[in-house]
Amino acid sequence: MIKVLTYGTFDLLHIGHINLLRRAKELGDFLIVGLSTDVFNDEKKKVSYHSFENRKIILESIRYVDKVIPEQNWEQKIEDVINNDIDIFVMGDDWKEHFDFLKDYCEVIYLPRTIGISTSKIKIDLNGVENG
Repeated sequence: MIKVLTYGTFDLLHIGHINLLRRAKELGDFLIVGLSTDVFNDEKKKVSYHSFENRKIILESIRYVDKVIPEQNWEQKIEDVINNDIDIFVMGDDWKEHFDFLKDYCEVIYLPRTIGISTSKIKIDLNGVENG
């Protein structure tokens, strides 16, 4: 069984998230998603609309996702790879080379992002729209 691991906040789920999860799952048999906790997001100065628990429930309902684990800090990646017997680590190509240190433990693949969509763009677009 080939195990794949990716990480993210996955707030305001959109087609870019689904594309990443689908392509990550296509690389193996079992997809684990490390989901940023609310505390970790606060440390990163990242604001999520949905709570960790709600984002976790949403991710667990997606057919490509087999397991969701909490991402509590940057340093846990090696431990997660080892403890979950990961074969392939996947991230969007906006993180290219950032996680190359994991190549000592598993294959590292950076997938192209879906053009024209991001949670940040959605938040900017929504702030420009009047309510009602």
